[in-house]
Amino acid sequence: MAAEPIIRGVDAHKVYNSGVVKVHALRGVNLAIPRGEMVAIMGPSGCGKTTLLNCFSGLDDLTSGDVLIEGVQTYNLLPVLTAVENVELPLLVARAPAREARRKALALMTAVELDGWADHKPAQLSAGQQQRVAIARALVNDPAIVWADEPTGNLDSETSAQIMDLLVRLNREQGQTLVLVTHDAVVSARAHRILRMRNGEIVEETRGG
Repeated sequence: MAAEPIIRGVDAHKVYNSGVVKVHALRGVNLAIPRGEMVAIMGPSGCGKTTLLNCFSGLDDLTSGDVLIEGVQTYNLLPVLTAVENVELPLLVARAPAREARRKALALMTAVELDGWADHKPAQLSAGQQQRVAIARALVNDPAIVWADEPTGNLDSETSAQIMDLLVRLNREQGQTLVLVTHDAVVSARAHRILRMRNGEIVEETRGG
């Protein structure tokens, strides 16, 4: 008997109604993602891939259909906090002891190769370093699923490759399920599976790396 997918979407529809026009952003999406899989979602702008990510992660509501899911994590860095404070914040919100939160945050800073930058604020970090902090923060609560919308967006090719090396390594070592939205074919090729969307539907599925 096959294991139950960690993410399952059944006939997922999302309609945005501006009062003048209705936009069908998702049109009956059916999707199952097993635990530990890295999935890349691709497609042209406006095809519904970010809407899918938002609706499946719980950031937005479906108009109709169902999503059965575990774990949600946010990526936004707070500019007034240092790198390690950004990483430990979800633990403190969850009422973890401060000393334990700092210990775990520092361990993850080391895992993303930023242990020497723990006391720097986001404005003092490069774009690639900020992305590494965001990844560490996304992983600090050991979420079952990590959602990433353009995780290498606006990064140069070398930094992009480093971020993907990190995500692939953490996926392999930690076993988290990763769902990535990307325009970059080099990025998507590192995923286990690539889903291509058009007009709110998944129209093609291929195997990645």
